[in-house]
Amino acid sequence: MLLANLSIFYPSVFFLEGLPGFESAHTSLSIPVFIMYIMAILGNGFILIIIVSQKPLHSPMYYFLCTLSLTDVVLSSSIVLKMLAIFWMNDKEITFLSCLVQMFFIHCFTSLESGVLMAMALDRYVAICNPLRYTATLTNSLILKITIALIIRGTVIVTPCPLMASLLPFCQTHHISHSYCDHMAVVKLACADTTINSAYGLTVVLLCIVFDVSVIAMSYILILRTMLKLSSQTDKSKAFGTCSSHISTIIMFYTLGLFSFLTHRVGHIEPYIHVILSSLYLLTPPALNPIIYGVKTKEIRTAAYNLLSQSVK
Repeated sequence: MLLANLSIFYPSVFFLEGLPGFESAHTSLSIPVFIMYIMAILGNGFILIIIVSQKPLHSPMYYFLCTLSLTDVVLSSSIVLKMLAIFWMNDKEITFLSCLVQMFFIHCFTSLESGVLMAMALDRYVAICNPLRYTATLTNSLILKITIALIIRGTVIVTPCPLMASLLPFCQTHHISHSYCDHMAVVKLACADTTINSAYGLTVVLLCIVFDVSVIAMSYILILRTMLKLSSQTDKSKAFGTCSSHISTIIMFYTLGLFSFLTHRVGHIEPYIHVILSSLYLLTPPALNPIIYGVKTKEIRTAAYNLLSQSVK
């Protein structure tokens, strides 16, 4: 009897609903999800191969881009594989432990992605505002330390989320109205006071996203001030060109993130709307980042052409 009661309060499995209310359209919805995932894997894989194999790209900016590509691969894989299993095979079941692990990976690598975008903004600041000190300032050692620090940050601030969620009793329903184990989607199922969980989730956003956005904004204010002082229009265009791909990525990532965040906390939002927005938030940047950098960055286009030319020969 005791074991039966424990299984009710602490379930061995959850059930992910996919897109609530649109179960009949799961097969159709799987097509854009699959296409975006293939774009993310192939695009980011190609970016990694280009940067690693082409020596002209062995510089701080592209090392950070490597980290961003690796992050995008892990982030998209964390949600898409289970999402496609739901859409294609109706495999909605996920063990409680797997759900918590997925929750950790999603939020940890979201934090890492935000941190890498911040580091790339600082890279652009040094390159434009203090170009003579660029290579001396952003050494390989410093880049490695920044990357490790961002990984540690994400791990430390995100780990309490699944740990606290694991302590909650779930005595009403084990069906998650989502396509993956989002922190708040799981917490909302608990039959207990979740104020602490919600407050901590908000704290993580403030400590991570708000801090990163503030640093990015300050970096670009200083970059803009330096650009306005340049006398040559050519120099201004060149400086803006080195930032355009990064700016596009920032706008896409944080705009989608803002909408996803607000649907959890502002008013009554239909579950399917939040699922769509949060899925786009985690799928769109990994799929489009390689295209943005490939189209807007001349060095990557040149390196890609050289790599393809070598492979043909």
